[in-house]
Amino acid sequence: MSVEANSADAGKPVDATKRRLLLLIPLAIFLALTIVFFVGLGNDDPSRVPSPLIGRSAPETNLPPIPGLERDGKPLPGLSSTDFKGQVTVVNVWASWCVPCRDEAPLLTRLAEDHRIRVTGINYKDQPDNARRFLSVYGNPYAATGVDQSGRASIEWGVYGVPETFVVDSAGQIRFKLIGPISPDNLQRVLKPEIAKAFSPKT
Repeated sequence: MSVEANSADAGKPVDATKRRLLLLIPLAIFLALTIVFFVGLGNDDPSRVPSPLIGRSAPETNLPPIPGLERDGKPLPGLSSTDFKGQVTVVNVWASWCVPCRDEAPLLTRLAEDHRIRVTGINYKDQPDNARRFLSVYGNPYAATGVDQSGRASIEWGVYGVPETFVVDSAGQIRFKLIGPISPDNLQRVLKPEIAKAFSPKT
């Protein structure tokens, strides 16, 4: 056997090892991204998820009402940008198909009992019949809720998923964003203090 043949044979294991390493790189990247994703899901500190809209005026919003939805015998209005001026407003992005929205519904109802604030909603990619049924079963905390059938308005608000909740001050500026459902813990520990801050002049 020639020297050249021996050299070629000697290089084969090295090439096979390189190929195996190259195949493992995408797997390692996937695992790293998966870990980051699940760590993010387990993070109950919304301040660690940055939002470029904090401190800025709420996006221009003009959403129609849910057809046939009434409250106290009157049609419930849709959502417009004028709703974010003159009063601290909580904007909740919700849908009937959103399971966590069911869990946070009684907490939103409790929050709406504070008449210093106005609780409003953005109904995300939902069917009117399903939305009305959801509110009849789980309660309707909203003074107004607009239909975002296309999801475009929610994109303007920087929504990652449903549910999300925003606190808007009386000047119409977004002061806080809660990603994920409202829970008994984050309602007391996070959301209510942020609402209280929204009553104070921005510093």
